[in-house]
Amino acid sequence: MSPARRLAALLLIVALLAGCGSGTRVRDFLDDTYERTEIIDDTSVYSSPDPVGTTTAAIADAVPPAERQADGGNEYLRYDDDIVIVSAATGGSTVRVEDLDGRYRSGFFAFLGPGFRPGSPAGTGGGGGPGDGK
Repeated sequence: MSPARRLAALLLIVALLAGCGSGTRVRDFLDDTYERTEIIDDTSVYSSPDPVGTTTAAIADAVPPAERQADGGNEYLRYDDDIVIVSAATGGSTVRVEDLDGRYRSGFFAFLGPGFRPGSPAGTGGGGGPGDGK
């Protein structure tokens, strides 16, 4: 293999590895698809012209979440490194993406079920959330 081809192959591998497990695929999709209206630390807020269900379905179809749940008119998508919250807004919906280091780790989303409890794998119903076995 020529040095140029070897370099091209190496760059392709590095690019693929950088995208795997980085937790940014959903953020990349949101950046490419919706208008970002606010950034606060590791949290970004976007505006969608579509209603909550349509917006959530588009996000979940493009980047499948580890867990999905609805509560009180909001839709929640959990990814390896992020939580996406889609809520109703005038003229469409608001999409908020937060890093898992924040409210998730403190158990804030435990009310959504096992896939949203820190330390609990999706769908197991196992412990790990606040108040479990205490």
